Amino acid sequence: MPKMKTSRSAAKRFKLTGTGKLKRFKAYKRHILTKKSAKTKRNLRQATMTDATNVKNMKKIMPYL
Repeated sequence: MPKMKTSRSAAKRFKLTGTGKLKRFKAYKRHILTKKSAKTKRNLRQATMTDATNVKNMKKIMPYL
């Protein structure tokens, strides 16, 4: 069997925490920021955990995580 390849795009976007959960950054922080409140932009800075429904797929495309 050949080696499995890691999806490089996913590897750049997701990190594994110490407890084995997947950490991701939030979307909607790139442009059109003038109409967003300071509170919204501040909350978008924080990383969050990937939803449980997506974890199985993420582990499949990143086999060596």
